[in-house]
Amino acid sequence: MILRRVARPLLAAIFISGGIGALRDTQGHAKAAEPFLTESFDKLEGVVPESVPRDPATLVRIDAAVKVGAGVALAAGKAPRLASLLLLGSLVPTTLAAHRFWEIKEPAERQQQQIQFIKNAGLAGGLLLAAADTAGKPSLGWRAKRAASKTEKHAEKLAKKAEKRLTK
Repeated sequence: MILRRVARPLLAAIFISGGIGALRDTQGHAKAAEPFLTESFDKLEGVVPESVPRDPATLVRIDAAVKVGAGVALAAGKAPRLASLLLLGSLVPTTLAAHRFWEIKEPAERQQQQIQFIKNAGLAGGLLLAAADTAGKPSLGWRAKRAASKTEKHAEKLAKKAEKRLTK
């Protein structure tokens, strides 16, 4: 459908651009993310495996790679549901790290960060829709229920046949 061919690249563009920007200025993004990351790792001490990198620059690079890779996949229509979920998983911590408007005292800056936070919430809504979009095909849930129903009906037929044979 033409709508998907237009909407997916439009939605993906901000993530691809953001990922490229983060790769170009990894240290700047890492410095901005560091307070959030430190706070998060402190709260999740003992929950997050030690193998998970804690260096802000490394995490920024990983996040950027996810944004570029999943953004390109979404734009191209390749595994769009998975790509949307990956982008959503990237968007949440990015938003919480970069747009903490509730901590800002200066009214103009607070309002600007609140706008960015709400914009990202809107993007999250778009990604949720994209993740749920089956492109006109039945969902996995529907297909699973239908297969279970068919299996149940088939099993009932087999049971009736077996019962007839036993009663003969």
